[in-house]
Amino acid sequence: MRICTRLRPDVLLLDVAMPGTGGLQALKQLSQEAPSVRTLVLTAGLDSLAVSTALELGARGVLLKGSATTLLFESIRSITKEEYWLGCNAAGQMVDTRRDVPGADLRAVATNKYRLTPRELEVVSRVASGESNKQIGEALSMRENTVKHHLTSIFDKTGVFSRLELAVFAMNHGLIEN
Repeated sequence: MRICTRLRPDVLLLDVAMPGTGGLQALKQLSQEAPSVRTLVLTAGLDSLAVSTALELGARGVLLKGSATTLLFESIRSITKEEYWLGCNAAGQMVDTRRDVPGADLRAVATNKYRLTPRELEVVSRVASGESNKQIGEALSMRENTVKHHLTSIFDKTGVFSRLELAVFAMNHGLIEN
């Protein structure tokens, strides 16, 4: 922690199962003391609640320890571009876990607050489940460009900048139906 706060690296690979303080506690401390450091959390398994917590504490991505080297490099490139890194399966698991959290009945209030249309809510739900624009278009019988148009509108209304941020936002603000 001392070295990281002193040197302020561009990217930090942080093991969530770190001895002593623990990875999530270290992440919380880092986000306060060195917020410019982009942290990629390494984990042996994708515990949905831990993934969500890591993102809320400032992690820019989560990667399985056993992942291929090419994925490690790709994830590092993503977070250095101010993007988030999280596989679709992990996003889907995270959504499923958070759907069981009390407060999902706030959906009607949240949708009014953000002025999302019913169609936009369908897109949000499918993005949160990890579907690509092409998959969403096929499922909702619309062109891929129309999906992109909806996403632009959704991003503007909610103030998010990426699909991952949208998924986390939707879970935290009750935009996803149970």
